Amino acid sequence: MCKNPAMAQDVPRPHRVAVLALDGVIGFDLGTPPQVFGSARDAAGRVLYQVRICTEGGRPVRSAAGFAVTPEHGLEALAWADTVIVAGVEGACVDGPFPAEVLAALRDTRGRARTVSICTGAFVLAATGLLDGRPASTHWMYADRFREQHPEVLLDPDVLFVDDGDVLSSAGVAAGVDLCLHMVRRDHGTAVANRAARRCVVPPWRAGGQSQFIERHVPAATDASTAAARAWALERLAEPLDLAQLAEQARMSVRTFTRRFREETGLSPARWLAQQRVDRARQLLETTDLPVDQVARHAGFGTGAALRAQMSAAVGVAPSAYRATFRAAG
Repeated sequence: MCKNPAMAQDVPRPHRVAVLALDGVIGFDLGTPPQVFGSARDAAGRVLYQVRICTEGGRPVRSAAGFAVTPEHGLEALAWADTVIVAGVEGACVDGPFPAEVLAALRDTRGRARTVSICTGAFVLAATGLLDGRPASTHWMYADRFREQHPEVLLDPDVLFVDDGDVLSSAGVAAGVDLCLHMVRRDHGTAVANRAARRCVVPPWRAGGQSQFIERHVPAATDASTAAARAWALERLAEPLDLAQLAEQARMSVRTFTRRFREETGLSPARWLAQQRVDRARQLLETTDLPVDQVARHAGFGTGAALRAQMSAAVGVAPSAYRATFRAAG
């Protein structure tokens, strides 16, 4: 039976992603986008992204791990792409100078494509001026170096990633997974992102930020953990929860619990709880038809007005607008 041409035309083309590799590229950063985006499928199993790896002139580049990367594409892939991702480079390369042709091609993405950096790829984006006056992140080990070289960028080294609309950046190494899953979630909704995460055998999201991995913040191995209290709270988000209750679950004083909690998650207990409730509300908005007031109660905000305030602060849109966007995308 012949296919109906009209039906074929209704299927949107996959979102195009170009991943740029420079000399000294981090292999993990380079492999993350093809793996995550390649795992993103719709309910019918259709591929949602097409990924190309590119270098200047399509020439091989040396990876930080000592193997060569031989791409199939040159910088023309940046003009082809809807999203351009700059993979991180090893520490010896972050100071540049970066090839002028590469920087020019990246500048040409302004206003046309979503531009992204993973880990130390932020140094490359910053060298183009695309991050001037905008929030960004990079690996915590290079935060001071980044600030010295690019004081005009609003660096936040404590988060796993920064989404500033058409320009996004992630923290170190594995945070690139978090950022790629976030983009899938933004493009196609939670269900698609969760399926991609399962295919990659990674958590669909991680609470907290990069600060939990900074050396001075890591608690001693013998210290008690707040993990049990967090798991307990996640089962009771619809209920009123206070700091004393959480500390009691961890069998700690409020003061010790608060300090340990921040060490482990990078967030205060109150901020973490608000983040979990927003995530629960987002899930309900995407997957149910519950009225906004009921979503607010199930997520622990009590009233629709409180949910609207929290959603606006966290994701920049009202619950109804969020539902309209992501239910349509899903």
